[in-house]
Amino acid sequence: MKLIIQREQLLKPLQAIIGVIDRTQTLPVLANVKCVVTEDEITLTTTNLEIELKCSFPHLSIETGDITFPAKKLLDILKALPHNIEVQIHVEELRATIVAGRSRFTLSCLAADEFPVLDDLEFEKTLTVPKKDLREIIDNVAFSMAVSDVRYFLNGLLLDVDGNELNAVATDGHRLSVAHLELPETTGLQKQFIIPRKGIEELLKLLENESAPVHLELSPNHLRVELGSIVFTTKLIEGKFPDYRRVVPELGDKLVVADRVGLIDALTRASVLSQDKFRGIRLHFSEFLLKLHVNNPEQEHAEEEVEVNYQGEDFSTAFNVTYLLDALKALDDDMVRLSFTSATSSCLIQNSEGDNVKYVVMPMRL
Repeated sequence: MKLIIQREQLLKPLQAIIGVIDRTQTLPVLANVKCVVTEDEITLTTTNLEIELKCSFPHLSIETGDITFPAKKLLDILKALPHNIEVQIHVEELRATIVAGRSRFTLSCLAADEFPVLDDLEFEKTLTVPKKDLREIIDNVAFSMAVSDVRYFLNGLLLDVDGNELNAVATDGHRLSVAHLELPETTGLQKQFIIPRKGIEELLKLLENESAPVHLELSPNHLRVELGSIVFTTKLIEGKFPDYRRVVPELGDKLVVADRVGLIDALTRASVLSQDKFRGIRLHFSEFLLKLHVNNPEQEHAEEEVEVNYQGEDFSTAFNVTYLLDALKALDDDMVRLSFTSATSSCLIQNSEGDNVKYVVMPMRL
């Protein structure tokens, strides 16, 4: 295999797909990037057995072939080379010689047929969504995914397709986030699938903030997303996701409207003295006023007062301050609405006018 290529032509695709490589892997070939060179195209592939990223781009090559390069070493070499320099790569007997200007490197490679691939999967086209819309609804809820929960189906993000509606949902059992999107046209589908956390992290890196369409395809156990020159494939999490519609409460009779940034600032200041493990904060609502109270085992105390639009009976409740802050920071309106059905109920957090994003936070006992 032999090719001559500009540094940037190879560096940018490699940077886009290298994040999926797990440095703690035990199978040596998983630390490599598969490179397939045809007469007019180069295809790079990385995988961790759960996720596969493949990038293809046009290039006229001298000699076709396939090989797997040590990905991190190849990336570091390309990054260290001068901009716009011409790079020559010659592979023979699992040894790659890389020449650029006065620099010369020799890398040990592995055979391409040792590299695991997912090409034999059968997908059916399911739906098409603008990139920016898919990115937005995923980004709005991803922070609520569980981390290493024994309920493995919580360690991911649910996409729920129902006709012309798409909901993105995440929960860790203490909070739940839902983002709703109206699709441009009906899909005729009624399907739910759970994308694992690592898959969501990589997908967000690839989704650009543009209106170009992205195609999602499903097989029984995999999702494939076509993003221009990059194809993203991930295993799906098996299991039954909680019925999120039952968890999201209706608007309660205790409605509080507050300045979002002011509330974030007050919660942040008060949280300085919160206990590291439980992060509890007490909220006391009275007419047009919210008082925040924090105590910790060292008998230290913090108190904040925030003006709010609330007219009703006084009541007190308590929450994990981190969960409140995460939800408030994810919203984008100047004013936010907090809704309660009782002093012991969950809190529904939305933009002040209500919109397609809802956050539910469960209360704490303090």
